[in-house]
Amino acid sequence: MQTFAGVFEMMTRDWDKLLKLTLEHLYMSLSGVLLAAAIGVPLAVFMTRNRKIAQTIQVLVNMVQTIPSIALLLIVMIFFGLGYTTAIIALICYSFLPIIQNTYEGLRNVDPHLIEAGKGMGMTDLQLLVKVKFPLAMPVMMAGFRVATVISIGVATIATFVGAGGLGEMIYRGIATTDDVKVLAGSLPAALLAVSIDFLLRWIEKKTGCNLHKAKSH
Repeated sequence: MQTFAGVFEMMTRDWDKLLKLTLEHLYMSLSGVLLAAAIGVPLAVFMTRNRKIAQTIQVLVNMVQTIPSIALLLIVMIFFGLGYTTAIIALICYSFLPIIQNTYEGLRNVDPHLIEAGKGMGMTDLQLLVKVKFPLAMPVMMAGFRVATVISIGVATIATFVGAGGLGEMIYRGIATTDDVKVLAGSLPAALLAVSIDFLLRWIEKKTGCNLHKAKSH
């Protein structure tokens, strides 16, 4: 109880610093996920057109996911040095698997009869992708984005080891000084951030699902 009282006291006293670190952490995490999505979604679309390439890419992203986060940061640091860029590249790598896998599976499992119906209406491949495949695959894709975001927020806590800041800075200081209060003061906001973002994405997912349902009913 005393430890949690100390955590509350520290979070109240240093709220401005904690807010700054939280915003840094959020920006870093979301940047990694959004950049991973910008690369991963088109890559998944390409994978649906070539099964051999799809298998190769799946093996590669699975291999990256097995690399310990500290080791991956050190590998990236060899090429890009210390700082924000190294952390973002590592977060992109860890976000790839859920984004690529879920987008690929979502697009691949779209009902072929609906695709044929779209072709019969004279829709181009791009129109089919945007108006038929993406909307139907969106629930599966959103699940991938949610997983990637939670992973990114968790991995970002060790970005402080390469000088990227975020809530990991407070956690690291607590570990270095064996101060449980500092460790918890950095860990709790990170956990709350992950839960809050996941809740927000769930809400967006439900709203998207409702819109799709309404669109079908009309």
